[in-house]
Amino acid sequence: MAAVNDIGYKQTLRTLSDRIVTAQKPIRILDHIKWDNGIQEEFFRRGAVELPGIDQAYYQSHPLGFDAVAKREEFHQIELDISRELGQYNPLGVIMRRMCREYIQVVRMLEARGTADFATLSEELYGSTGDAFHEGGPTLADLGKLLGDAISNIDQSELLIPPAKTITSEYAVKILQQRINQAFRESEGTVRVRLSDGILADAAAGADYLKIRKDAVFNELDLRVLEVHEGWVHLGTTLNGSSQPVCTFLSKGPPSSTITQEGLAILMEVVTFASYPSRLKRLANRIRAVQIAEDGGDFLDVYRFFLEQNIGEEDSFANAARIFRGSIPTGKPFTKDLSYNKGFIMVFNYFRLAVRKGMLQRIPMLFCGKTTLEDVRTLAQYVDEGIIVPPRFLPAQIADLNGLATWMCYSNFFNKLDLSRIQDDFAAIL
Repeated sequence: MAAVNDIGYKQTLRTLSDRIVTAQKPIRILDHIKWDNGIQEEFFRRGAVELPGIDQAYYQSHPLGFDAVAKREEFHQIELDISRELGQYNPLGVIMRRMCREYIQVVRMLEARGTADFATLSEELYGSTGDAFHEGGPTLADLGKLLGDAISNIDQSELLIPPAKTITSEYAVKILQQRINQAFRESEGTVRVRLSDGILADAAAGADYLKIRKDAVFNELDLRVLEVHEGWVHLGTTLNGSSQPVCTFLSKGPPSSTITQEGLAILMEVVTFASYPSRLKRLANRIRAVQIAEDGGDFLDVYRFFLEQNIGEEDSFANAARIFRGSIPTGKPFTKDLSYNKGFIMVFNYFRLAVRKGMLQRIPMLFCGKTTLEDVRTLAQYVDEGIIVPPRFLPAQIADLNGLATWMCYSNFFNKLDLSRIQDDFAAIL
């Protein structure tokens, strides 16, 4: 194999990387599984007591827009070519081959829309509420319960009531455009914030744009979360990945990187104090809703669960639809919504271990593109050769790690404390 600084070697890497980027372009998971607006309208027209009319035929009437069999074969061929041209054990080749296999799984999942196989493949890609964080340790379901219990104790505090939502989507676009332009000083003008009426969430980040749902209304807390979560992290890592001269695959993320990316975004919300209890409650409820569906609950069960959270009928429908999109109203869930909390725990622990082991230089590498925790070590090894370039954009809290490192040092000690004993000692004070 050629030396890592050989021009021909870099060109081979770039060519193979570009092929992955090109091959994945027509694959838009959320677009391929979303429900039409008419489904919600019909649900409420019938009194919100009947299951939505979603079945396999519904998805078949919404074609993917690409030949799934040919797409799977294309990724398989790229995987073979990576092995042929880079060898079986080239570290970057290992990452790219894994991406090809993931995209093949994604295509299989999309082919299985409306069938039991869809949820099975979703669980393989994104996980389940039964996943443990380490052998014999707590699960995602345990985390959802713990968060729910903690939030219930503070949810009614007058000190934490969020302000009313009075900021229109049009005004939100202007505010966020100004803030993102300021954040991406080196890339000003390359990121567009625009209205959209085709998304389920309040906002969604693309390659060089941030879409705001046209009928959404916001408060200042919401805008701060969008700035940090969608702007600093999702757009930031996309722009940094697009700046890679060789490994262009870092501009695109398969499901494994989604877990790391969403976890990184939630962690940045926390360290910037952008997050707030009702936001945390929303994330915790997603775990609980997925668990209801995994345990056999149907769409109406999940819809009623969200109604009990006092978020209104339309938001309850939208949140329940997130859980069953790609599936059917009596089927198992689409588990992507577990990525936020699962990723947060994983990224937080990665930060703690990096500080404990004196490897702070690994933390900014999470921003070099749509990467995963498992890949950071490999990517860091290629920086000196110019095959991987460090991230151009970094949030201030990552560019200067002094505050974060201090927090993690204390956090490592907290694990040694028995909270139940502390609760007894502090009982008289509280």
